[in-house]
Amino acid sequence: MLEEILVVDLVTDLPAAVRLQRLVTTLCNHFTCGAVGLLKLEHDVLKPVAMYGLVRDALGRRFTVAEHPRLAAILASRNPVRFEPDSELPDPYDGLLAEKPGHALPVHDCMGISLYIEGRCWGVLTLDALQAGSFSEATLFELQRFSLFVEAAVRITELEQANRALRLNHQNGSQQFEPAAQQRYELIGQSKVLQQILQELTVVATSDLPVLLLGETGVGKELFARHLHRSSSRSGKPLIYINCAALPESLAESELFGHNKGAFSGAHTERAGRFEAADGGTLFLDEVGELPLGVQAKLLRVLQNGEIQRLGSDKPRQVNVRLVAATNRDLKQQVKQGEFRADLYHRLSVYPLPIPPLRERRDDIPLLAGHFLEQNRGRLGLRALRLSPEAELALLSYDWPGNVRELEHVISRAAIKALSQGVARTDIVTLGAELLDIDSVTAAVLHSAQNAQNVLASNNLAIPLKLAVSQLQRQMIETALQQNKGSWSQAARQLELDPSNLHKLAQRLGLK
Repeated sequence: MLEEILVVDLVTDLPAAVRLQRLVTTLCNHFTCGAVGLLKLEHDVLKPVAMYGLVRDALGRRFTVAEHPRLAAILASRNPVRFEPDSELPDPYDGLLAEKPGHALPVHDCMGISLYIEGRCWGVLTLDALQAGSFSEATLFELQRFSLFVEAAVRITELEQANRALRLNHQNGSQQFEPAAQQRYELIGQSKVLQQILQELTVVATSDLPVLLLGETGVGKELFARHLHRSSSRSGKPLIYINCAALPESLAESELFGHNKGAFSGAHTERAGRFEAADGGTLFLDEVGELPLGVQAKLLRVLQNGEIQRLGSDKPRQVNVRLVAATNRDLKQQVKQGEFRADLYHRLSVYPLPIPPLRERRDDIPLLAGHFLEQNRGRLGLRALRLSPEAELALLSYDWPGNVRELEHVISRAAIKALSQGVARTDIVTLGAELLDIDSVTAAVLHSAQNAQNVLASNNLAIPLKLAVSQLQRQMIETALQQNKGSWSQAARQLELDPSNLHKLAQRLGLK
């Protein structure tokens, strides 16, 4: 029966993400386990591609193989591997099974198998259960048999992706590749607004037009610039980054265009500038609005005729550079105030691209949080690090004026606070809402909890913070449902929550 389902999915024309998600869901139901994960090996890191039965932030986690002995053992074997319930090796999914979202429970039964495509190790398939004895020798045999279907599904997906890449290469007129170092810079998220921006970047990458990335501080403009470079015909050439805000005015011209020996005091040797270093590739000017006016004029010349001139030299040099600039400033206003050249602004903004703030892509918050949780888990040497449901709701409710960078810092601070409170590194550490240093917790959750405390204090009663938070959540969901005539999707939009997260929270609160 399972073979028939898997074969049908293989021959059916499905989007790659849907095919792989159906695959892990089918396997989880067949083996009646808690969770199934399909992870792709990229250098020394396993990246989740499809998951079922795990909390949503697991999709944003990146598992360094050297830090996870179970995953390393699965990769080291060509046969299925099962870990005994009393195994001392920590499971990467400890505390992350969605079956018990409010409980930091360890995985008690685990097995997995490495996957090979055309003789190379592609990644792993993992199965986990909270109940010991869920897997046996018979299930190991079944896993090995069904892994052939998994490898076939992955192979089909790889072929589809390769065909799309070939079409893009044909448009660009060159063969693209991505150096290993560049793969470290990853844009994490699945929201529609992010996917639209990435699609737009991929299209504009096929031209050599200057691109101006606009967005608030902390939205990750550098990552979008790197994505643009990787998607272009220049991906095999350098991407040179320069922070214009960090350039002293006296050295800005030399840094960009280079200098000859003796051009100024301290110029003991000649030096090429960043434009020459980026020849054939891309130059990314971050915080371009900070450039001095004198340097702006020389930058305009490069954009007009592709020529630079080193300080102390009369000889122009030709460079072939694609320029990508970024700013969090209103350059139009700077032009009006005489702080930025109008002609340079028009040259840079041939293709302006606004990068959405984090509050406009809330569906990506759990994945980004998972990414930063796993980073801090490895950095602090913890067995497992997770969010409580209340903490996740607080993250989803906050407006994030500092965007992704602020989210990263909030998670890091909370992890350090938890460790400073005496938790053991061998524990499954849960970050509660009270550890998050954000206004949505202090101003809303804690205020409501204090009101509940005051009401009960008059009757000589006490209420834990966790219970007070749950009461607030229940009240807000009920109010939203009433205002939207029972529509869960509209209530989710009003509460600025992902519908699936709202349903999970409502189920935990006993509203469903």
